Amino acid sequence: MDLHLTDKVFVISGGGAGIGGAISISLAKEGAIPVILGRSLLKENFVQQLTDIQPQFGYYQTELTNDEACHQAIEATIKKYGRIDGLVNNAGVNDNVGLEATPHEFRQSLDKNLVHYFVLMHHCLPYLKQSQGSVVNIGSKTAVTGQGKTSAYAAANGARMALTREWAAALIDDGIRVNAVIPAEVMTPLYARWIDGFDNPEQKLKSITHKIPLGKRMTTLQEIADTVIFLLSNRSSHTTGQWLYVDGGYTHLDRILT
Repeated sequence: MDLHLTDKVFVISGGGAGIGGAISISLAKEGAIPVILGRSLLKENFVQQLTDIQPQFGYYQTELTNDEACHQAIEATIKKYGRIDGLVNNAGVNDNVGLEATPHEFRQSLDKNLVHYFVLMHHCLPYLKQSQGSVVNIGSKTAVTGQGKTSAYAAANGARMALTREWAAALIDDGIRVNAVIPAEVMTPLYARWIDGFDNPEQKLKSITHKIPLGKRMTTLQEIADTVIFLLSNRSSHTTGQWLYVDGGYTHLDRILT
């Protein structure tokens, strides 16, 4: 299926690894131009892989908790490419800021996991109106299931879902579609490090995958990316304000299935 993304420009926060990296590569394979914003430098093998597919890709090292840095990155994107056709808000980390944390630590976590979603959307908005672009917010099942000991991350993801609906409603007359993709158990580099922290990582992983109804396996990065790029494309032209759970039934299906 041709997604009609050739030469379109998409900004992806945290687009250099994990879910964001898979989205960047998938967009490039469709002929789009991914523009990656993130704190960390891109790994050499990732840069080579992306260059081989789409040499026009962009990268701006950006401290996403700095509002002005976000603004400068968006303006640099416009200066170089002249347009923005979509935004993927993806960056964040489950930092285990729970009820024992201080209010200051809670606010810091929201800065890392929520506020930049708004900031990037704010600065992209004039250009998204010009292109009648699309937005995908990456969330987490923690917003609807809870996890324990992660109050701030759960709160941030609940707000990401709420903002998805709010922005879809606010921008309906501008022709801008806004949706969210909600993963559950996905083997990202961060997830792998978390698993490796257990005394028996293999046993812990099996205890998790056993509870995933469809296939008793983790969701792949590619499965998340495929859903995201479909939502960014005009193949989903009448879909907005939706929360799409790409999780093998983990969040909603009856546990008797496992």
